[in-house]
Amino acid sequence: MRLLYEAAIRLMVAVIWMAQPFSPKARLWMRGRRNWRNRLPSPPAGRHPVLWMHVASLGEFEQGRPVLEGFRQQYPAGWVALSFFSPSGYEVRKNYPGADVVCYLPADTLHQARDFLDRLQPDLAIFVKYDFWANYLWELRQRRIPTLLIAALFRPEQPFFRLWGGFWRQMLGCFTHIFTQNTASEALVRSLGLTAVSTAGDPRVDRVLQLAQDSSPWEHPPLKADIIAGSTWPADEDVLLPAIHHPALAQWRWIIAPHEPSPQHVRRLAQRLQRRWAYYSEWDGQQAVDVLIVDSVGLLGRLYRCARIAYVGGGFGRGIHNTLEPAAYGLPILFGPKYARFEEARQFVQRGGAWPVRHSEELLAALQRLQRPEDYRHASRAVQQFLSENKGASAQILRFVGAFFSR
Repeated sequence: MRLLYEAAIRLMVAVIWMAQPFSPKARLWMRGRRNWRNRLPSPPAGRHPVLWMHVASLGEFEQGRPVLEGFRQQYPAGWVALSFFSPSGYEVRKNYPGADVVCYLPADTLHQARDFLDRLQPDLAIFVKYDFWANYLWELRQRRIPTLLIAALFRPEQPFFRLWGGFWRQMLGCFTHIFTQNTASEALVRSLGLTAVSTAGDPRVDRVLQLAQDSSPWEHPPLKADIIAGSTWPADEDVLLPAIHHPALAQWRWIIAPHEPSPQHVRRLAQRLQRRWAYYSEWDGQQAVDVLIVDSVGLLGRLYRCARIAYVGGGFGRGIHNTLEPAAYGLPILFGPKYARFEEARQFVQRGGAWPVRHSEELLAALQRLQRPEDYRHASRAVQQFLSENKGASAQILRFVGAFFSR
């Protein structure tokens, strides 16, 4: 099986290499891993303990970030390496100051996994949520390096829990401890006979609550809006635009932050608007606008504080984006129908703090419902209560780390 896995990894790399002429992400993926041995530093003498944290992309980084930064505070003499699999995460956070080195994870061949670990010599490895790589995990276990999986979510249909999933179960068995987001995931892991597992929750809750207290000054004056639509895709905007133009909401002001605010995307969006609009980068705070289009990245987490209601994009594609950020400001949340894989979104819906919408008519009905003060207050309390009940995952994980190193 290991030989087949090694062959599959090499085939994956070959496919990405061949995709370079057609895919900017493929080019970044290959370029970022070129000559990595010559560019990856080793921890300086005297820096201890050494933490290696691996994340798939940007969302997983935000989940692991509170633990990484807590480790920094707990061990100021330590050294931290942060690796990404995806260019969409690395390219945004490659200059993140909280880590001593930020890098791409080399492709998971046995030879590269061994060389990577020889170079880093970690005292602790943390994988966030998923992105399991067998050679890295087997090498960590063989070297007896404690390895944690945090913010894990499991579903019965995953390979770990199928009759043919022995290879995947071997990878789970490499973790020293698994911290899940909910008790259902913990029960699934225990059904495999693994006992080094506990429910801690989602460290992103700690992160978004921390962000909600950010009082740093604005680069541009914010627009006080009735609704902010964050991380939108064209399918989301097709649903939003009829509501923006509906006479019943003629006095509402909107902020729209596309998931990928390329010049082409924001220009096409602006051309479809029949109300006064401006780009965020050009708005001076004085110009009268009904719709503010956010034409750069990295602002959304703070902009949620400027609105009363949030629409979170992605629910008409592969799945919704981050609903915890608007919840940290107590905003009722709307999103498309594809949310079932997201624990916090399911919780928000069950508690009455969020509504999935399938089309513009449902969106308009939900917005009109939220104009009733009692419905708005109930929804706002529901999302805030969820965050209050689920904070503290980072502290629980760091207590485990501290207890491990004090043995």
